Amino acid sequence: MAAQRLAEAGHRVQLFEAQATMGRKFLVAGHGGFNLSNSEQLAGFANRYGAEQARFSVLLTHFSADDLRVWAADLGIDTFVGTSGRIFPLAAHKPADLLRAWLNRLRTLGVEIFTRHRWLGFAGSTGVRLRDESAGQEAGREFIIEPNATVLALGGASWAKTGSDGAWVPLLQDIGVATVPFAPGNCGAEVAWSTFFREKVGRAPLKNIALSVNGGLAVRGELMLTEYGVEGTPVYALTPALRAAPASAEPAILHLNLKPDLPLGALLQKLRQARAKASFADFLKKTLHLAAPVPTLLRELRPDCATLNAEELAELITALPILVSGLRPLDEAISTAGGISFAAVDEHLMLRQRPGTYVAGEMLDWEAPTGGYLLQGCFSTGAWVARAIAGGEQTAETTA
Repeated sequence: MAAQRLAEAGHRVQLFEAQATMGRKFLVAGHGGFNLSNSEQLAGFANRYGAEQARFSVLLTHFSADDLRVWAADLGIDTFVGTSGRIFPLAAHKPADLLRAWLNRLRTLGVEIFTRHRWLGFAGSTGVRLRDESAGQEAGREFIIEPNATVLALGGASWAKTGSDGAWVPLLQDIGVATVPFAPGNCGAEVAWSTFFREKVGRAPLKNIALSVNGGLAVRGELMLTEYGVEGTPVYALTPALRAAPASAEPAILHLNLKPDLPLGALLQKLRQARAKASFADFLKKTLHLAAPVPTLLRELRPDCATLNAEELAELITALPILVSGLRPLDEAISTAGGISFAAVDEHLMLRQRPGTYVAGEMLDWEAPTGGYLLQGCFSTGAWVARAIAGGEQTAETTA
């Protein structure tokens, strides 16, 4: 995004990519449903970025979800707003189609793209050290370029196979840039299921549920039971709270509401019906439409659930406690918290320790839930640093 904006402003831009192809993390982001952004209004949208809400309110004002839709349409990729508010390309367009159109646009604008070129750090006050890791005659050659401005967009520390491995951290720490340790964001939570539960249930979805952590704000969506624990949009949204629980000396407990749309009075009325000779599983299915794997889940977490009275069972169904033993490994996370502290950059996202060098995307210490907020955050930071550079004194050459 930064390269495109700068090239459109008349700058000569060179884009260096460590991997063999461009946009691998971008393509991974499209595997689970390619939502580019979200139609939520600015105030709510900015709130998704937690502690950085005020900063992202400014970034989103400069490059919003509407701006992103216009940008995609200009590349020939029309979008639509789904029922969830998420913004998707039309069904005919795959992630690779957008990436291909984007790279073609960059080349048309004169952006020079170099793959298999790894950033090795800085040289002098403006130099950038690179190594050619291609298979050609220049393989292994290290060299220095002297751009007027540099944009670093090296990613966070999840999905290392895409190149997003966080290996850049020591290179910035060496020049005094403050960083925050990486932590998993938008990831699954581990639960110590019994062997019986893992073998009987395996992977199974629970649709239309609500989930909260330690009695906090509930998040609606679909939960996926897995052999290691739970995952899905509600779990991802609650990852920051799950991370924070051990630090506050509280166990991390997810509370699962299996019938969030059913008022408590109506739930109790249904549960007070006579069970006759129906099994516990049949009773739940007939009265509440709670079929497998719900009975097994209830028994796993409350072995005596079939003997509970209506009030006790209603409490269990609306606030089923699931003790979380940990989060999935960092590399499995959809995104990461941590990275370059915002205290280390100015309002233009330029490194205070190295004037003329800007950072964008997941390198910075921010996080957001899935649903289009992650990609929009990356797009908006890229557009923002391009604005800063194009509005400054840099006129000759820019390296991304």
